[in-house]
Amino acid sequence: MSTSATEHHDIACPFCGLACDDLRVGVTEDGVEVKANGCVISRPAFARAGTRAPAAPRVGGTLVLLADAIAHAARILNDARLPLVAGLATDVAGARSALALADRIGAVTDHLGSAAKLRNLIVLQGSGWISTTLTEVRNRADLLVLMGTDVVSRYPRFFERVVWVAETLFELDSAAREIVYVGDVKDTSAGIAPGGRKPSVIPCENHRLGEVLGALRAIVAGRAISRDEVADVPVATLTALARRMTAAKYGVVAWVAGDLDFPHADLTVQTLTDLIRDLNRTTRFSGLPLAGTDGDFTYSQVHTWQTGFPFRTSFATGQPVYDPYHYGADRLLASGEADALLWLSSLNPTRLPPATTVPTIVLGAPSMQLTHEPDVFVPVAIPGVDHSGHFYRADKVVAVPLRKLRESSLPTAAAVLDGIRAALG
Repeated sequence: MSTSATEHHDIACPFCGLACDDLRVGVTEDGVEVKANGCVISRPAFARAGTRAPAAPRVGGTLVLLADAIAHAARILNDARLPLVAGLATDVAGARSALALADRIGAVTDHLGSAAKLRNLIVLQGSGWISTTLTEVRNRADLLVLMGTDVVSRYPRFFERVVWVAETLFELDSAAREIVYVGDVKDTSAGIAPGGRKPSVIPCENHRLGEVLGALRAIVAGRAISRDEVADVPVATLTALARRMTAAKYGVVAWVAGDLDFPHADLTVQTLTDLIRDLNRTTRFSGLPLAGTDGDFTYSQVHTWQTGFPFRTSFATGQPVYDPYHYGADRLLASGEADALLWLSSLNPTRLPPATTVPTIVLGAPSMQLTHEPDVFVPVAIPGVDHSGHFYRADKVVAVPLRKLRESSLPTAAAVLDGIRAALG
């Protein structure tokens, strides 16, 4: 057991969308440990990232040199008619290199979290919305409505970092904030104010939130509702919530698209953003769409600034063509249209490629436990542990710098992807 250790302060965590940047992390030859300001996601994630797993590339299960793995991957992609570049859980540099490779080989790109993210993007593309940032919520919000989510299941330190804070601008007393949960939520304990005041909870099945939001829009507009309940929620309860929302000085509705996992959830998001627009006629109200898990915002930012389009874009014609249905990775593999898969997950070794019979190249964290041996596996460095980088946090406005914590012989995902592109000839 090694006794030498290095301790790093003010470290950013790339393993959830909050990207908390105040962690104290200890590094030894045997592993990585969060010493302070960790959470139920960051502690095991850094420990897993610090595991010294076998780090040699493989081709067909046989250990090979990196150059040989890159050459074999290039041959697979050269021979493919419609390759698929997917997963894409990585940092900014990895995303840029993945996109450059996809453009070079005429591939389709799709992030592993795109199905959830597109519930928001479809609405944003169609009508736009009024949204805010984590910093604005921290400093201004006097009412926070959590729609269909408890937030902390995905972002454990959200209330610590954003809601129940010691200091705010504009002399706002954070302990006086009102918290309301609407929907099928798991854990409301984080919404208890520092003084012990409990949050309001309005239970409702998430797939019926569209009905609740439609009723709230009607009430805000002054229209009568000729029934006692909507989605099993008393209209009197919704009327009280509507009054609280219109009375707020700076109200915020937060939601997580991943928690709205039911058919046509984009219509629920649409109704929610329409409600926010209605409220702004008389008060100030904003939405807070939370994401950032597995680098979905990171890849989305890179892809959008490079192409003008979001996830699920094809380069097969020599130019980017966006189609959120036809270019989904699962559909392309199931239909047999995609005939090669490059899967990238340098942030989280548990994000495994889908089961498929097409030739598969995997660039993943060295501790990735694959259920099926791919044609090519290249272990790559983990951003924010093995190398520095950048990661976009949950509100999409800040690229958080990631610091290198230790020396590693592993190549970065960007370096491997660039090597494959150079080997294409």
